[in-house]
Parts: sequence; structure tokens; C-alpha cells
Amino acid sequence: MANFDFDQAEGLRRMLAGPRPRILTFLSVLRDEEKNAMLANLGASLVQTGSDVLLVDARSASKGIASRFGATRRASLLDVARQEKALDEVVQPVSQGLGLVSLARGRQSLVSRDEADAQRLANTFDLLARQAGVVMVDGELDANDSFPVPAMAEGQIVVQMSPGAASIKSAYSLIKRLNGCMGRRSFGVLVTGASEEEAHLVYENMARTASRYLAIQLNSMGSVPADEHLNRAAHLGRSVIDAFPLAGASVAFRRLAGQLSLS
Repeated sequence: MANFDFDQAEGLRRMLAGPRPRILTFLSVLRDEEKNAMLANLGASLVQTGSDVLLVDARSASKGIASRFGATRRASLLDVARQEKALDEVVQPVSQGLGLVSLARGRQSLVSRDEADAQRLANTFDLLARQAGVVMVDGELDANDSFPVPAMAEGQIVVQMSPGAASIKSAYSLIKRLNGCMGRRSFGVLVTGASEEEAHLVYENMARTASRYLAIQLNSMGSVPADEHLNRAAHLGRSVIDAFPLAGASVAFRRLAGQLSLS
């Protein structure tokens, strides 16, 4: 009876808390420019499916997704957690209907947080996440192989890589680190700069190795081909699906957005 009462209370608490926010934390073994391009274009593609998308720059350096939109010096969620700013002051509307916010400004502000500071930041992030349809986090692991906010680890984690040998090795090492600190769970794999055939081969090999040596499941998130239209669109300050809707990269991003919207 005690267990039944506990389960009822827990179920009621979850219902009153509202729907669980959709949080996608992206890690990458590629150059910052490649990761930022992927995040901006995938976010814009999700907006076109009708999703309300918030980009969160959770990087310790100033080369994260906020740099793509020239917003690296703006106030952050940490300022809100410290009651120095209001929540609506730190979320910036950017191009293609996206929202953007930085977790903190600079490495020192994240490293120096005490336990109370960390809890306030986690609570602030949770509050903001519940107001957005899809939260896409530009993330990274710290020296302890953890995320600055627990919710980033609780959502879906996607590792971006390319089909090159060095990238494959780095991606597997990253997944191994994730497995070491989080235990057995599934991770998404997104292959960019590759054809569908190349990406499928890379994924199959990675999934087989991860299953055999780590006892974990990898999920294919799809692929995006190498496409000069991505650079052309970036120079125009637009997403590739907006500037060049028939380009191969545009088709791939629309497909990825459709799959994420349905999952």
C-alpha cells in the first residue's frame, strides 16, 4: 500500500508539473564553425515545422552558437540565477524565428560557481526549458565529464561527427566518456559532410562497436551532405533552407527536422 501511495503521489506531481520539455544536447568532435552551422540550420528547419526553438550556448569558450549570431557579450542565465537580470532580458530573438540564450559568459563564471549557485542555475534552466517547445543545447563536457546543468544529461544527447577516420575515433572516445560518467543509455549519432551511404556505413560500424564493447545502443540521427550552399547561406546571414531550399543540405535538414518533430 505504501508503494501504491508513493506511485500515486509521484504521478500526480508529474501531471501538475506539466509536459516534460524537449531538450537536445549536442556535442561535436568537429570544428566550431561546422557545429554552429549545423545547430543554426537544424534549428531553422525545426521552426519551419512549427516548433518553438530555443538555442542555448552552454560552451565555456566564446566560440559557441552565440558567436554565430554575434551575441557572446549578452547577459546570461547565470545572471538570472543570481537575480541580476530578469528572464525576458536574456533571451534574444535571432534570425529564422529562433530564440538564443547563453548559459554563462566566459569560463570563469561557470567554473567558480558554488553549490547554491549551481542549483539556482539548474532551476532557472528548467524554468526556461518548460517555456520552449524544443531546447537545442550547444554543449560540452567539463573536466569531470559532466554537464553544468543536470537537465542537459537527462534529455537526448547527440554526437556530431564526420566520416573521416580521425573524427570516428574522436566520436567513439567521446561516447566512451559519456558512458563512463552516465552509465548505460542510448546516444544519437549525426554524421555531417557525408552522403547517406557513407553515414550509414559509419553509423553501422560505430553502433556495432559500441554494442560489443560498451553494451550501449546508438541511434542514427541521419546525415547532412557536404554542400557549398551552407557557406553561401551563412555569408547571406540566412539558413540554407531559406536561401537555397532545393540544395542537398536543405533537403537533409528538412528530413532531420521532420524526424525530430515526430519522435
